[in-house]
Amino acid sequence: MKHVLPTLLAGLGLLATAPAARAQRATLDARIAQLAAAEQAKVVGWRRDLHEHPELGNEENRTAAFIAAQLKALGIEVQTGVGRTGVVGLLKGGKPGPVVALRADMDGLPITESTGLPFASTVKTTYLGQPVGVMHACGHDTHVAMLLGAAEVLSQLKKDLPGTVKFIFQPAEEGSLPGVVGGAKLMVQEGVLENPKVEAIFGLHIWASAPVGQLQYRPRGEMASSDRFSIKVIGKGSHGAKPWSSIDPVVTAAEIITALQTIVSRQTDLTQDAAVVTVGTVQAGVRYNIIPPDATLSGTIRAFSPDTQQRIWAAIKRTANGIAAANGATAEVGIEPYVPVTFNDPVLTARMLPTMQRVAGTKNVVEIKAVTGAEDFACYQEKIPGLFVFLGGTAPGTDPATVADHHTAGFKVDESAFPLGVKTLVTLAVDYLSK
Repeated sequence: MKHVLPTLLAGLGLLATAPAARAQRATLDARIAQLAAAEQAKVVGWRRDLHEHPELGNEENRTAAFIAAQLKALGIEVQTGVGRTGVVGLLKGGKPGPVVALRADMDGLPITESTGLPFASTVKTTYLGQPVGVMHACGHDTHVAMLLGAAEVLSQLKKDLPGTVKFIFQPAEEGSLPGVVGGAKLMVQEGVLENPKVEAIFGLHIWASAPVGQLQYRPRGEMASSDRFSIKVIGKGSHGAKPWSSIDPVVTAAEIITALQTIVSRQTDLTQDAAVVTVGTVQAGVRYNIIPPDATLSGTIRAFSPDTQQRIWAAIKRTANGIAAANGATAEVGIEPYVPVTFNDPVLTARMLPTMQRVAGTKNVVEIKAVTGAEDFACYQEKIPGLFVFLGGTAPGTDPATVADHHTAGFKVDESAFPLGVKTLVTLAVDYLSK
């Protein structure tokens, strides 16, 4: 290797021997752990403030101002308004080196909270014309707080830091309104990985189905791609008492819904790849005794490879058009790509695995099965190597299977998870820059 000893260690004048390097690394790890523990009260306070004041995607104005103020207080260079409401911080180390990025998402969800927490959200808004509550029901408040904690710790290591850390606070991870570009995709389009150019990126997600103290990861395809589809079935309306006068789009839509299930169960090689096709909405008619002229379905597609993704797209179009034609109707199929596969670069993952094992303990770093949820962190990974890690958030002694899931009104996490999250983010950045 070109750099036998990390710059952080060489700066202390140690000989480039393995025992010396191990000893100094242990000293640095202990210092990071101490600094992360000292940040816990701040991280908890930040998290509770953010939890009480959630904002939907692309509306995170208060959140962005909060983040920018904290970063500026640390002397970190701050850019706001990236990807609409995103915030980017730049910490330049005291020694030359590459640029690494750490990312946190910051948007809430249109859910009315039912946790009963003293800092529970009471925020109300309108989403797609419907009055709703707003809640951090996926842990993005914790992600922001932990990344701010990591920024504080790294600021205290700045003098010996061999390179630059870019802190990316991203809006709209949960998605923008239909037809609107946002989130990671927009931040990438606006150059968040450039000036200075980022070499690798790390992200961390609190996870309700894992115990506190555990880190989970998967090389290669970790989370699914996610696409939205819509099918408009155009028939002919009639009186409900004279169905023979119609071309019934409701019955046709029902046949399409049933047939779509065979795309995964009968047309996808499940020994090679997992996949999901789910119909989430069905809209047709205004009155019980009127056959409407059209019906519209919408849903989601999940896959773990581009090949499977493309085959599903073709199968949906073929199925909808064929069944519609058989019933004398027509179908208009639209597919909107949302995010690609969250792909953990295998070389980067292997390189950083010892880091995670040092931070959490080898037995607490667990390789998991693929997750059918999706994450727009994948948009960064399309451009540069990235590693996305899950952080256990279930209280010790609690069965993760019994806790409220992500995206539900009762979602909660145990705040004792935060020091490990801060340590993980900091140590991934330091180790990457130092080797």
